Amino acid sequence: MNMNKNFSMGFLALVTTHNLQAEVKLPAVLSDNMVLQQQSDARFWGWAAPGEKVGVKGSWEEDFSAPVTADDDGKWKTSLKTPKAGGPYTITVKGNNTIDLKNILIGEVWVCSGQSNMEFRLPHGTNGDQEVAEADYPQIRFFNVSGAATAHPADDVKGQWSECTPKTAGKILAVPYFFGRKIHTELNVPIGLVCPAMGATPARAWTSGKMLLEKNMYAHEVKQVSDTETIEKAKAKYEEEMQKWHKAIDQLDPGMAGKWYDAQADESSWKNVDLPSTIEKTALGPYDGIVWYRKTVDIPSDWAGKEMTVSLGAVDDQDVTYFNGTKIGGLHDNKQSRNYKIDGSLVRVGKNTIVVKVQDFAGGGGFMGKPEQMLLTSGDQKTSIAGPWLYKVGSKRSAWPRTPKGLPRIGARWPSALFNGMISPLTSSTIKGVIWYQGENDVSGVGWYRPLFPNLIQSWRDAWGLGDFPFYHVQLPPYDYGSSNSALLREVQMKSLSMKNVGIAVTLDVGDFKNIHPPHKKEVGERLALWALAKDYGQKGLVCCGPIYQDMKVEGGKIRLSFEHTGSGLVAKDGTLANFVIAGADKKFVSAKATIENMTVVVSSDTVAKPVAVRYAFDNTGVPSLFNKEGLPASSFRTDEW
Repeated sequence: MNMNKNFSMGFLALVTTHNLQAEVKLPAVLSDNMVLQQQSDARFWGWAAPGEKVGVKGSWEEDFSAPVTADDDGKWKTSLKTPKAGGPYTITVKGNNTIDLKNILIGEVWVCSGQSNMEFRLPHGTNGDQEVAEADYPQIRFFNVSGAATAHPADDVKGQWSECTPKTAGKILAVPYFFGRKIHTELNVPIGLVCPAMGATPARAWTSGKMLLEKNMYAHEVKQVSDTETIEKAKAKYEEEMQKWHKAIDQLDPGMAGKWYDAQADESSWKNVDLPSTIEKTALGPYDGIVWYRKTVDIPSDWAGKEMTVSLGAVDDQDVTYFNGTKIGGLHDNKQSRNYKIDGSLVRVGKNTIVVKVQDFAGGGGFMGKPEQMLLTSGDQKTSIAGPWLYKVGSKRSAWPRTPKGLPRIGARWPSALFNGMISPLTSSTIKGVIWYQGENDVSGVGWYRPLFPNLIQSWRDAWGLGDFPFYHVQLPPYDYGSSNSALLREVQMKSLSMKNVGIAVTLDVGDFKNIHPPHKKEVGERLALWALAKDYGQKGLVCCGPIYQDMKVEGGKIRLSFEHTGSGLVAKDGTLANFVIAGADKKFVSAKATIENMTVVVSSDTVAKPVAVRYAFDNTGVPSLFNKEGLPASSFRTDEW
C-alpha cells in the first residue's frame, strides 16, 4: 500500500494510541506568513513526545509526507518538497495534535545578518519615511530575530513573520528590504528575509564554537562556557576564592570582631537613623562598605514561641540579618525584597533585637524599599519596624582586598555567543543564501579578523549543511576610525572573494566620514542584490561589482594596473582620477598622477623614477574617483604587503 496514503488514512488511529497530553511544537521560524525556499526539500523540524509519529503536508500536495518518529529527546525532523514560487498555501503538521500554518508563500529565502548597519530599520536612511509609506510589498516577508547571546547552541529563537506593508515597514531592516525589493521586482517571486542582527558586535561572536575550537581561535573563552570540565573547575576555584575573600572582609570588619550582631552588644556609640533610607542620606554621605543596623522590638506575650517573619524590603547590595544574635538570612540582590523566617524558639516576650549587616559594593546602598514593606509578622498580626533604628560603620570598601575575578558572563561580544543564540537555531532551515554587513567592531583587530572572517563564513556553511551557498557581504564604507586604518579590514573583506560563491558590495562612495551609520542603505541593499541576480538568478551580462584590482606591471617609470569587473569601461568621477599614491623601494608614498588607458589605469610620479608599489584610497576616509561605467566604485587597494 502507498505509505503516504496509509499514513494519511491511519492518522486517527495513531493519535488514540499515544499520550494525548503531548503536543507537536514548531520553532518560531516555521509559522504563519513564512516563506519557504522554492523547488527544494524544505526542512521541517520540531518537538513532540518521544516516539510520537509526525507528518507534514502542503496544500499543493495530496498526501502527508512519510511519518517520522520523535527521538528519545522528543526531537523530529523531516522535509517537504516545495513547488515553484507562488502561494499563498497552507501547511498542516500532524502528531497527537494538528498545527495549520496559514498564508505561506514559496519563493527565495535569505538570511540577513551583521551588526548595527544591518540592524537599522527602514526609516533610518535617505527618504526613510517616504520609503516606509511606499513599502507595499506583501510578498516580501521578514522575520526579525530577537537578540540573544548564549553559552550553548539554543533550540529556538524569538520572532515572527510579517508581511511588508506600510503599516509594518517601520520594523523591517533597511538593507535587507532594499536587497529583497530589488530581487522581488526583478524576478516577481516572493522573498523571505530572516534577520538576526545586533549592533556593536564582533565577528568572533557570530562564529561557531566548533570552528573556533578547531582553528584554535578564542578557544580558551569558548571552553570557559561550553566545556563541562572547564566550567566545573572554574566554579570550584571561584567559590573557593570567594570564601577566602568573604573571610578576609570579616577579619577586617570590627562588627564581626566585636559581635555587633549580639543582642547584648553595647549600643552607646551607635547613631540614630530612620529607615528605610539609603546610606547616602545619613551623615556618611557617599560611602561604600559595611554599615550595621539594629533595632529593639517589643514582642507581646501571644507572639512568644511562635514563628515570625521579618520583612525589610529591598537592600542594596547585600545583607546578613540576625534575630537575637542568630543569623536568619541574607541575600546578594539589590532588587529582591527580604522576607526571613524566624524560628519560634528565638522569639521571647519583651525586648528582641534585629540586626542587619549591609554590605554596599559601589554606588547607592542601604534600605531601598518603602516603609510599608518593613514589618514583623506573626500569623495574621503585623507590626511596623520602619522608623527609628541605630547604625554603626563597619569596614570601608577601600580597605577590602580585590574581588576575585568572577565567572564569565555571556554577552554579545563573547566568542560564539551570537552564533549559539541567533544563528544555530536557524541552521535546520532551508535557505538560498546569506547577506552580511559587519566589521566596524573589528577595525582595531585586523590581525584577528584576517583568519577569522573566512572561518566565520565556512562555519555557517558547515552548520547549515547546504553546501557553499551564496555569502554576499558589505565592504565597510569610509569613516574616521582615528588611529585604526579601516582600509586594512576592507582588504581582508576583499580577499574573501577567493572563496567560492562569495561576493562583496563596495561602498566607498556612500559613506560618511563623521557617521559610522551612513544613511545610504538603498545603494547597499541593491548592490548586494546585483550579486544574487547575476550569480544565482541567471541575469546575463549584469555587472555586479565595481572594478577590483587584479595585478600590476612596471613599465619604466610607470605602473599599469589591471582590474576585474570593469564592466563596459573605466571612468573617472568628476573627470579626474585622484587618491592614488606611488612609492619606490624606499616605501615612501607620494601623490601620483593616474590616467585611464582602455581597461587599465597607469600611475606615475615625477619624483619616483623606479616605482614598485601603488595604493588607492587606502586609508579611513579615502574619496573614491575610479568607477566602471555602470556607476559602481572600485574598492580601495594596495599592490604591496608592507
